[in-house]
Order: sequence, then structure tokens, then C-alpha cells
Amino acid sequence: MNARPPLSRLAAAALLIAAAVGAQAAPSVSGRQLSVGAGDVQQYLDGSFPRTQDALGGLIEMTMSHPQLTLPQGNRLDLGFDIAMATAGSSAAPLGKVKLSSGLRYDAQTQGFHLDQPTVDDFTPANNGGRLDSRTRSLLNAWLTDYARREPIYKIDPAVASVLGALQVQSAQVENGKLVVTFNQDLGQLIPAGVLGR
Repeated sequence: MNARPPLSRLAAAALLIAAAVGAQAAPSVSGRQLSVGAGDVQQYLDGSFPRTQDALGGLIEMTMSHPQLTLPQGNRLDLGFDIAMATAGSSAAPLGKVKLSSGLRYDAQTQGFHLDQPTVDDFTPANNGGRLDSRTRSLLNAWLTDYARREPIYKIDPAVASVLGALQVQSAQVENGKLVVTFNQDLGQLIPAGVLGR
């Protein structure tokens, strides 16, 4: 008995992926790896910020905006954004720019790349003499932990991710200026040639 999937199923998957490519830049596939370039991740981030977080029962509101991603050599990414704070219903006042570094993980449930153990590395105050006090740093760290757990910094198009759904993720990392996830099978056997960039 032939164990290969019916051709019609592969053709349907190819059509779904081809439709997804038109809506969103396609990830690149090489062997067991799927990768996404920094420009595509930046575009996704631009569309998902600003983000506002309530703290202390709504007494404080923190807003993060203008994300700036860089993917340096090594296994961590760098992400900067502007931070503003409002208290007791007042308008948000800019605090400054935060820079963080983070590892990377891929979550099959969200079909996206997430921050992994992000750390605040630098803070540039908006005003001379400004600083990131311990309370604000604690609120920021709480937001980062929640954001890393729930929100992807890049989400693979559902039509593409559905083809990958049954695979096991072996690793996710920053590599050569891209976000790279390695699966347990050769993606070329699942995704028809020519549908995704290589």
C-alpha cells in the first residue's frame, strides 16, 4: 500500500501556501530549517505596536512604541522601543528608550517566534537627569515576561504554519541575521518546491 499522501492533498497545501505568500512575505526554507529575515520581523513589529499595559490596578499605564529590531552576530536579538508612562488618567509622558536583548523560542501554539528570557540592557532617558527607577524597571520586567510568554515578535502565516503543525521543533535561534527554527523533518518533503523562497 502506498503511504505517500495523495497528490490532491499536496496540491491543496501548495495553493494555501501560495495564497499566504501574497499576503505576507514568505519565510525561506532550507532542509529542516525555516527562516525569516529581519526586515519581515520589523514589519510585523511595526504593525503590532504601540502596546499599552496597565499596572498597579490601573493606576499606572505604560506604553511601548517604535520597536527597533537588530539581529547581530550571536544567538540573541536586540530590540529597542520608546517607553511612556501615564498615572491616574493623565496623558502619557515619555520616559525614554529601552534596549533589551533576548534569546528566541518558537511556539507551535501561537505559530510564532517569541522572546526568550529578555533582559533590559540599556536605558536612555527622554529628559536630562531622567533614570529608570527600580519601580519602573520592575513594571517593565513584568511586562516583558508577559509579552514574551503570550505575544510573538513574528507570526508565521496560518496557511504555512498548518503544514508545519505536526512537526516537532528542535531549536529556535538567531542565525546570520535571521530568525531560524529547525524542525525534526526535511521541510522540502512537505512544502512543494518553488512555493516558498529558498
